[in-house]
Amino acid sequence: MKAESSVARREKQTVALSSVLAAVFLTAFKLVIGLITNSLGILSEAAHSGLDLVAALITFLAVRVSDRPADREHPFGHGKVENLSALVETLLLLATCAWIISEAVSRLFFKTVEVEASIWAFIVMGAAIVVDISRSRALYRAARRYNSQALEADALHFSTDVWSSSVVIVGLVLVRLADLFPAQRVWLLRADAVAALVVAGIVIWISLQLGRRTVDALLDRAPDGLEERVRSAITGVEHVQECGPIRLRMAGPVTFVEATVRVAPDMPAGMAHEVATRVEEAVSRLCSDCDVTVHVEPVPSPDSVIGQVRAVAAEAGLSVHDVHIHRLADGYHVDLDLEVCGHLSLEEAHHIATRFEDRLRAQVDGLAAVETHIEVAPVPSDGPGQDVTDVYPEMAERIRRMAEEQEEIVECNHVRLRRVQDALYVSLHCICPGGLSVEEAHRCSAQLEGRLRQAFPQVTHFLIHTEPM
Repeated sequence: MKAESSVARREKQTVALSSVLAAVFLTAFKLVIGLITNSLGILSEAAHSGLDLVAALITFLAVRVSDRPADREHPFGHGKVENLSALVETLLLLATCAWIISEAVSRLFFKTVEVEASIWAFIVMGAAIVVDISRSRALYRAARRYNSQALEADALHFSTDVWSSSVVIVGLVLVRLADLFPAQRVWLLRADAVAALVVAGIVIWISLQLGRRTVDALLDRAPDGLEERVRSAITGVEHVQECGPIRLRMAGPVTFVEATVRVAPDMPAGMAHEVATRVEEAVSRLCSDCDVTVHVEPVPSPDSVIGQVRAVAAEAGLSVHDVHIHRLADGYHVDLDLEVCGHLSLEEAHHIATRFEDRLRAQVDGLAAVETHIEVAPVPSDGPGQDVTDVYPEMAERIRRMAEEQEEIVECNHVRLRRVQDALYVSLHCICPGGLSVEEAHRCSAQLEGRLRQAFPQVTHFLIHTEPM
């Protein structure tokens, strides 16, 4: 791995240095011929190549610095230096374009400058195109191979020069045609300035594209479509049940990936580590140079969610019952009954329920939605109570008969009525077949409670105890 890294670093620096040398040659050549021929198109190209020289130097230095390993002050490495150098290159390009546009407008409308479209002008622009094509191809190959944004930006500069040089040649050709068409001489002589404007327009458009990408990288904008590809790769790893949050950021050529994967709660630690390793390998195949961090956590089960809900309620000093958990595609949906004091207003009770729901969403893992049903909490009484079963024998007998009429209740006994202050409480035992499931027994008692409440609305609370035969 170290050998490969050394080769990559050496090749990136070599191609960046060769671009510096090429930019020095082109800048000097264009500047000399531009001054001799007095061509604004060639001078603008010389300025553009001079800016390319500065950009190539910045790229060369950025490549050298960005390859340094991470240290205490830069735990994510030095890759952002490449992005910063690209931003500087963009600003330099835009500044040069402003000067070219200003000079071209001046020549078009305010002053006339004779341009000598000599054979040397065509030679320098032709040589520039050959060098630019060669350098842009070499830079693009290295940029793609090592995912280097600095080299890609430099390649973009040289490839832009190919088009702009071609435009300048067209402008020089039109200047030569001015001698053949005297009637159109004034406009043909201005073709050089028009060519310079076209060059500036091309450079501005390319610069804005480069600047947008550079700012995105500096602001840690995730590459388009990469999160979907990473998530798909992770969910395809064996034993990964869910893929949680994914965070992506670019630092030069390196892509940093932080992912959370969920596995079975009973999975051994060694196997969970093996799953994390496979996830890292799957993600690494998507990026040529990436740093992957995987956090493994257990998939929340309905039982664990209920426990968390009850723990949050206890922490808030609230009581909940009849908690239902439903697992849907987006996570767990919770329905529950929340007990509040009966003397509260509906607005106050709703405020308590809302705050409780917010706490659940913040603290319960995998929770997608929660719905609460507000109920009046039973009020404990310290006052004296008494057994009034003998006072209401007909009510007790009617309750017993209604219970025994209920399907799957074999016998009803121990019917007791208690009065506490002004409230009446009823308890009764119902004997059911021993093979009855708990769910069926609960449904049976719930149906009986509904019938009893309808028949005896004056009773505050019914307690139905079910037991086997």
